[in-house]
Amino acid sequence: MKVIHLISGGDSGGAKTHVLSLLQNLNKTITAQLVCFRDGPFAEEARAMGIPTMICGGNNIPHLRRELADYIREGGYQLIHCHGSRANMIGALLRKPTGLPVVSTVHSDYKLDYMGRPFARLTFGAINAWALRHLDYRIGVSDAMVDLLIDRGFPPDRFYAIYNGIDFTPAPSQGDRLAYLRGLGADVEENSVVVGIAARLNPVKDMSTLIRGFAEGHKSCPRLRLVIAGDGEERQKLEDLAKELGVEKAVTFAGWISGGMDRFYSALDVNALTSLSETFPYALTEGARFHLATVATAVGGIPYLIDQDVNGYLFTPGDWQTLGRYLAALGNGDALRREMGEKLYEKASAKFSIQSTVDTQLHIYEEIIRRHNRPKRDRDGVVICGAYGRGNAGDDAILEAILQEMRAIDPDMPITVLTKDPKATRLTYRVRTAGRMDVGTWKKAMRHAGLYINGGGSLIQDVTSRRSLWFYLHTISLAKKCGCRVQMYGCGMGPLNYDYDRRRAAETINRCVDAITLRDPLSLELTRQIGVTVQEVLVTGDPVLNLRGRSDADAKAFLRSHGIEPDEKYVCLGLRNWPGFAEKSGEIRAALQYLYDKHGLIPLFMPMNYDRDAAITEPITRGMSAPFRVMPKTEDAELEIAIVRQMKLCVAMRLHSLLYAACGEVPSVGLSYDPKVTGCARYLGISCIEFDDVTAQRLIDTAETALSESGMDELGRRFEYIKNAERMNIETARRLLGE
Repeated sequence: MKVIHLISGGDSGGAKTHVLSLLQNLNKTITAQLVCFRDGPFAEEARAMGIPTMICGGNNIPHLRRELADYIREGGYQLIHCHGSRANMIGALLRKPTGLPVVSTVHSDYKLDYMGRPFARLTFGAINAWALRHLDYRIGVSDAMVDLLIDRGFPPDRFYAIYNGIDFTPAPSQGDRLAYLRGLGADVEENSVVVGIAARLNPVKDMSTLIRGFAEGHKSCPRLRLVIAGDGEERQKLEDLAKELGVEKAVTFAGWISGGMDRFYSALDVNALTSLSETFPYALTEGARFHLATVATAVGGIPYLIDQDVNGYLFTPGDWQTLGRYLAALGNGDALRREMGEKLYEKASAKFSIQSTVDTQLHIYEEIIRRHNRPKRDRDGVVICGAYGRGNAGDDAILEAILQEMRAIDPDMPITVLTKDPKATRLTYRVRTAGRMDVGTWKKAMRHAGLYINGGGSLIQDVTSRRSLWFYLHTISLAKKCGCRVQMYGCGMGPLNYDYDRRRAAETINRCVDAITLRDPLSLELTRQIGVTVQEVLVTGDPVLNLRGRSDADAKAFLRSHGIEPDEKYVCLGLRNWPGFAEKSGEIRAALQYLYDKHGLIPLFMPMNYDRDAAITEPITRGMSAPFRVMPKTEDAELEIAIVRQMKLCVAMRLHSLLYAACGEVPSVGLSYDPKVTGCARYLGISCIEFDDVTAQRLIDTAETALSESGMDELGRRFEYIKNAERMNIETARRLLGE
């Protein structure tokens, strides 16, 4: 593989570190040629590291374009990789003459790059914004940066995320700590707790907040010291602020550090970062290499590294009072600093090493080249429609599962999702979206797609809304008129209470649908009852059943970060409001008290539709002596599956709470308020009580049976059978797509 990297050559900070370390390691596996648009320290350092480096300077853009296009073609390069505004502009101009895919790594927020420099923002900033929109692909150096750009209207399916990685090989001894710090001008003693930051002194880094927070922490921990490594236009202002707050003797402005940063970080006790905006800063992983306790703003990709109260502290930008409290706690807590530093090192070295960055980058290159070389098709991709973007975790889990299965068929196929909340769906799943009322966008997508999917859940029903039924039937009909094959995918059918709705549903399905896969046998019965004659109708399973779920470690870390001890024993509760719920809440409460008293099971409420379900916790817990917990909102189905997997029992009205439990082979009791719950529970082999028939004793007896060893064995066998059956959803789609 041959990749050419374009960069201005005047870069510094994180972008410089990223590019040089990446190319040095990439060249062990592929050919990664560096082109700088100016000579200087950057190019010299690249050559010293053994990176193939060429200078291609001058301001004659047409000449530069021709020269580079010829060089790229003659060199047999397969991909152009840009870094920074000038490189992005040249890369955009090279797309047509080379015919190669062009990708840019976005190292920072282009809207903030020229903060405080209005002329540069109007010129270089505008050029960069234009260029970024005329490239084929973009790489954000954190998921947060990717989300930011998607939110600004960039194509969501043309993005990748890569995190800045470093070499975590233990550094050699850095010598006498006190002598080094005193050499920088710091007034330190043996027992001093040294807080450090390495950053440019510009508005984006918000050093004022750091100094104010330090002054606040210093009040209750006088042994705190602050050393600032860096320089910039705000230095005098910051020195004046330190004097004004009376901490000038405890704050050291060390300027730029020469000879590498290892010695600086090795001398610190606490690493700090107060930026208003970041992608994924090297300063934090470099500090983690030295096992430093860390305090940082919750911006960009930083929360992907720092788990609040576990391996560090996060605070809102500008909140110097909270920063002060955290610094004081770390200054006064020697054991706390050591514990947090060790945990941060463990996570950073496992997930954010340079090798992980290189492996990710190579995978991205392979995928981009594969997508670029993918044959053009007259009809390509899938349109998916369902009850998405409505705040219901179960429906969104269905979408996640279907997307995974479509990408398993063809990872590069274009996908468009019809959703109530296009922006949220676009950000969460990084797919093209269309609003439910955006008929023009639907039709455009349908005219190009090979398959339309009526996507899971109980869409063909008239209980919650007849209008929604007519909407789904209309989209099925429109998809067929636009030339799509049509599949109803792992769906539930019914109830259909109105004769007109039954006739209309059967007529539309018979005329427009090519294949139906159903999630339970009761849906098959209704399909036959209403007169559906589609030749291919299969009972498969809900798509959610083949979601893999995140790791147990991820689940436990999430629970712990929200004050829920993961090693306790829990009964998971997936309840919803329903007529008669108030009358049944006392029965459920009594059963939960019994399960706690006998088995030590702590109730953990897991709202599936958070805004609606969280409110019903109160009538259940009122007067209950057993402790309880409420799960926070996650919007991550695979994380929720992993969390439910930690439970000892699941009691649920929400269908997808039961499905999550089935994925984790957790014993369950269904409380059926709707035929879909009865049908799926019966299919899965889960004990189910009709909601109107719920009593404390019946719930207790059913829970005891579920908790028994025999109940567990049967659940495992049944789940494996249905999981295999669910794969017919994807096999049917694959055949309809002609794959």
